[in-house]
Amino acid sequence: MPTHAWLARFGVDFDALSPRQQAAFLAAVVQFVEDLEASRQFRKGLRVKGVRGAGGVFEMTWADDGRATFEYGEPVIEGHPHIVWRRVGTHAIFEQP
Repeated sequence: MPTHAWLARFGVDFDALSPRQQAAFLAAVVQFVEDLEASRQFRKGLRVKGVRGAGGVFEMTWADDGRATFEYGEPVIEGHPHIVWRRVGTHAIFEQP
């Protein structure tokens, strides 16, 4: 099972989302984790890809204008990915992903 952590900025971002946005993000995370656990590529709807100009940082789409950035951290459990959530919000998060 994948493990995760989040940067302090992610917590601030998440708290600023509306309850509806928070629910949409968490629903996308369920799909994200399913894909990680199955060791397959991410489903197209999540649109996971690298963030241009920010090496090692990736983005995930969770709504029309909902994005989250993350990076892979050192595994906490051997053989399982560790995700570090960096930012969550609208396209504005790409100013400082």
